[in-house]
Amino acid sequence: MNGRLNIPQRTVLMWDDMHPYNAIHVVRIPQPLDPAKLKDSIDKHLKSKGLTGLVIDRKKKRYNFKGGAADIHIKVIEGGNDVISALRSEIQEQLNTPFNIDGGIINPIRFFAVREEGSFYLGLVYYHVISGGDSIIYLLKGITRYYMGGDTTYLSQPLALYQAGNVWRKLLSPGFLSGWLWNLPGHVADVRKCFRPKYKDYNDHSNGFAYFSIEHRQFQPMLSRAKEWGVTVNDIFIAVLLKSIEPFAERRRFESRRTKLSVVSVINIRRDLSVNDREGFGMYLGTFNVSHTMPDGIEIKALAEDVHGQTEKIKKHKLYLGAIMEQWFALFLLGSILKKQRSKLYSKNYPLWGGISNINLNAIWDQPDDKIRVDYFRAVSTGPATPIVFSLTTVKGTLNIGVSFRKTVFSETDVEKIISDFTEYTSNLKPENADIINEEIR
Repeated sequence: MNGRLNIPQRTVLMWDDMHPYNAIHVVRIPQPLDPAKLKDSIDKHLKSKGLTGLVIDRKKKRYNFKGGAADIHIKVIEGGNDVISALRSEIQEQLNTPFNIDGGIINPIRFFAVREEGSFYLGLVYYHVISGGDSIIYLLKGITRYYMGGDTTYLSQPLALYQAGNVWRKLLSPGFLSGWLWNLPGHVADVRKCFRPKYKDYNDHSNGFAYFSIEHRQFQPMLSRAKEWGVTVNDIFIAVLLKSIEPFAERRRFESRRTKLSVVSVINIRRDLSVNDREGFGMYLGTFNVSHTMPDGIEIKALAEDVHGQTEKIKKHKLYLGAIMEQWFALFLLGSILKKQRSKLYSKNYPLWGGISNINLNAIWDQPDDKIRVDYFRAVSTGPATPIVFSLTTVKGTLNIGVSFRKTVFSETDVEKIISDFTEYTSNLKPENADIINEEIR
């Protein structure tokens, strides 16, 4: 299987030159670990889908999965008395470990397993160039169900790779192009008003990792509040993230021009490109920025409503597709610039403070039987422009959040504070006098 590298893939390749741009999905499988059985499931799925033997030709801007045996090695880690700490440490290491791309043929997926009594965590690490998160969920779902019960459903399903032409047909359509060009001057002016994070060392891309969950009794009121306020849940996530990072940007109050905070949200664009969820394996991602002046004492409700005003306009005109146009321009501008200079230019010209990647696992992975229910969370490298990324995954009624961060901007203590504030703000969304039943679902 082969195809042409699209603009997001070429962008990720350039980011990967500066620091490993990896993504990680972790599923907790409620059965004992059998390494040989697990390897059999992985090998069969990778081979049947043709996801082996990747070759990338940068000059021709093409990639090719040549196929062949998978022969995957699974790194097995004993969880011991603190499984979560062992898991967190391994994820952080994997975020900072590059894939071997110098030998011609790339194995773009690797695996690790953290053992605990009666169950284990299976981690899938992938070279982000090949795929977005939803495609990986389908793959990991197939591997898990085959391991747990011999389900071969996913093995027999067809796989189609990303078609780059669909993107350009959409971007060059008169309807989209006119709307994007009309809004572009305002977008550029807004970026110039956004306050920059302080990077101690632009070329230090090392990532840290943290993990936390928002349980059902805390998450359910957030859904109710979104409906009550007339906003989306993602609008609330953005508002809460802005409030949580705001204490680290106090210096902006002494600025005359750059007084706003900006965060980015990743969005799935499969529907815009008419791509079938199961058959389309690849990267179908757009992004959009939201900014705010963050006045003292602003409440989450008011902030979420302001965010919603921006996101509604973005969705109406499909401005999230414009990120691909911006990436194309960045490739043109930065292609001949040295890696060290690229890092600084990204940080200066994309004054982002955080990012959100939001996936509802329930829409992809049905789990009718709670006795064999899996748990799931994700992590992704921050990239050169975003110092902290929240990877949110809704599993049943729980929200699992992986947090990756640039150590040159945020310390571990800083991130603990951000997570604490994020949790507190979501807790305060609980309606007064509401009778919320505390269901223990984990």
